[in-house]
Amino acid sequence: MAAIEMLRRLFTALRGLLKAALGGAVATGAAQAATLPENKAEAMYHVYDGGGVKATGPALLVRKSIADRVSLSAQYYVDAVSNASIDVVTTASPFKEKRTAWDFSADTVVRDSTVSLSLSRSTEPDYIAEGVGVDVSHEVFGGMTTISLGTTRSRDLVGKKGEQGWIDQASHWQYRAGITQILTPRWLVSVNAEAVSDSGYLGSPYRAARVFGAAVPERNPRTRSSRAVKLRSLYDTGELVAGSSLRAEYRRFWDNWDISASTTEVGWAQHVARGWLVDASFRWYSQGKALFYSDNAQRETVYVSRNRQLSTFKSTALGLRASYTWPGLPPGYDVKFIGAYERKSFKFADFTDLRSGQPYAYSANVLQLTVQATF
Repeated sequence: MAAIEMLRRLFTALRGLLKAALGGAVATGAAQAATLPENKAEAMYHVYDGGGVKATGPALLVRKSIADRVSLSAQYYVDAVSNASIDVVTTASPFKEKRTAWDFSADTVVRDSTVSLSLSRSTEPDYIAEGVGVDVSHEVFGGMTTISLGTTRSRDLVGKKGEQGWIDQASHWQYRAGITQILTPRWLVSVNAEAVSDSGYLGSPYRAARVFGAAVPERNPRTRSSRAVKLRSLYDTGELVAGSSLRAEYRRFWDNWDISASTTEVGWAQHVARGWLVDASFRWYSQGKALFYSDNAQRETVYVSRNRQLSTFKSTALGLRASYTWPGLPPGYDVKFIGAYERKSFKFADFTDLRSGQPYAYSANVLQLTVQATF
């Protein structure tokens, strides 16, 4: 809780800084103002296959500015899920369902500041999630530094197949703050912090825990506070290899359920031919278990869970992304074809596959095919 209070104070301090900076820009007249996002249309088809779960579907996005004052965007996303994951096959029957998500946003620019309002809603047969968010980013020092602040408030309605109505709900509050700094014409760094507070039903009505070998409904706390800090560096290495860049990211996460996790990612982008850009990345993730997690609890406790996402595990991901820009289009127009593939591997230290009695492990494949046009 102390860390959340600290981040809230940071949020308040940065908000004051933003107000002062904006006031200074109004008084002196900023030399360079922020700009609205480009008009864009995008269509994507995605496939996830791994761990007994297969999810496929389209995603559509359209962004259009109105009178160069407001930029509006809408996104539609569909997941057709076939679920036979380890949780399902050991406690229930495989099932199929469909998740549909809508996202709307509006952006406007006031001198060196960009203000964004977003609305989201996703629906499943037994779950509805809704959220509203506000973000503000402000450029200072001639655009060399960007300060960003944001908050999101969301609510979930939780149901269970075979039962009438909603059985419970959950609320989520998210606060975020960040600074992006251009250090040199080739080097950019950023620091982002996030605090999340959850309350309500934070488990699954279908998941079972084990106590003395017997299956019992999982019991999770009804509150959770989590924090995360991410450092990112992007460097243009064109002076060493023409048309290339290197990026590195590190993210640290911790919460009051005693979970701590770290994510490290490195990536390399390279122009390989006219219109072609290839990006390769590697990500490593490590997590410690929640205080009340147990593969097979040997005593009764107030809270108990066998959710593998709360266990001790490690994962790696190797990704490859290639994009091709269509040549010969008039100025201001751009069409890209993008293909991305990622191979993920997960190894669990204290979650057992009940079918074999061995620590559980699996791999997953993620494929995305995208057509993108800006105008």
